Amino acid sequence: MINVLVVEDSLVIRDYLVYVLGSDPELRISDAVCSGEEALASVEKHRPDVILMDIHLPGIDGFETTRRIMSSDPVPIVICTSTARFDQMHTAMQALEAGALTVIKKPGGFGDPDAEAETAAVIGSLKLMSEIKLVRRWHQSPAPASIAATPVPGDSIYHDVAMVAIGASTGGPPAVLEILSGLPPGFPVPVLVVQHIADGFTASLVEWLASISRLPVHLAAEGDIPLPGHVYVAPDGHHMRVGQAGEIRTKRDEPVNGLRPSVGVLFRSVIERYGRRSAGVLLTGMGRDGAEELKAMADSGGLTIAQNEESCVVFGMPGEAVRLGAARFVLPPGKIAKLLASVVRRDGINGGTDVS
Repeated sequence: MINVLVVEDSLVIRDYLVYVLGSDPELRISDAVCSGEEALASVEKHRPDVILMDIHLPGIDGFETTRRIMSSDPVPIVICTSTARFDQMHTAMQALEAGALTVIKKPGGFGDPDAEAETAAVIGSLKLMSEIKLVRRWHQSPAPASIAATPVPGDSIYHDVAMVAIGASTGGPPAVLEILSGLPPGFPVPVLVVQHIADGFTASLVEWLASISRLPVHLAAEGDIPLPGHVYVAPDGHHMRVGQAGEIRTKRDEPVNGLRPSVGVLFRSVIERYGRRSAGVLLTGMGRDGAEELKAMADSGGLTIAQNEESCVVFGMPGEAVRLGAARFVLPPGKIAKLLASVVRRDGINGGTDVS
């Protein structure tokens, strides 16, 4: 049985969640509370396996509750909220930065035509996240020292990188943010990002990244011409590729390994277009999406980087890349940014331009 703590300020919604979650034979509701303060006490008393938490709570909000839980008694946290209000979504993104594993849409009540599918998504997310038993304690010591598969060359062979592609899943938004925040204004090449996140949340993720990053961050659209020093994030439910003319292609094709967007789809297109001028970064996440394609990028002579295990929430995707020998460098996010900034240089870019 998976013990679930439900944190929801609305009595009606809380009772509904307890009812629908309790109908699953693998889930057991250990407690249901209405505030962040009660959640902190319940974690200490009941030791749940996973927490389903609203972001808007009386007293301390979901972000502060997450921060305190992750600093003292780390438990996998699934943020459950609506997508209607920007302030709630901004707080949800802060909760991810504080250590929550994922954010998902709150299911509609009885009579809502989407309620069944949304409830199934919540149940599936709780089961999946509950498997993450070792959640890193946040807001404590800095990330461990970096591990390099190959020393950073003094006279880098990567000066002519034309495109940086980043893939991430569970625990990814804070890692992506740390990398983007560490890249200098005027970074000489475009950055394309695939982040696995529940439908309906990508636009808010883009707004959150754009509010903190020193680089402009956009929700990618079909036909966009990626500009140096700009970041493009794959939209909900669409694979993102680079076309033969260097344009962004977004298509609602069939999922790849159950995922859409897929990191592997992006990486393959970047290899096809740029070959050894590609750079790929694979960050924290479950599964193996992008690992084989990162190996292909390394084989083509491109710059390949995986996040190190100590800084990952889940070492699945980057761990598979390391196992395959796909990563030339294995680093925490802050040092990934420093590596990219040091070896991807304007003087090696054909046609590179300054970004105002």
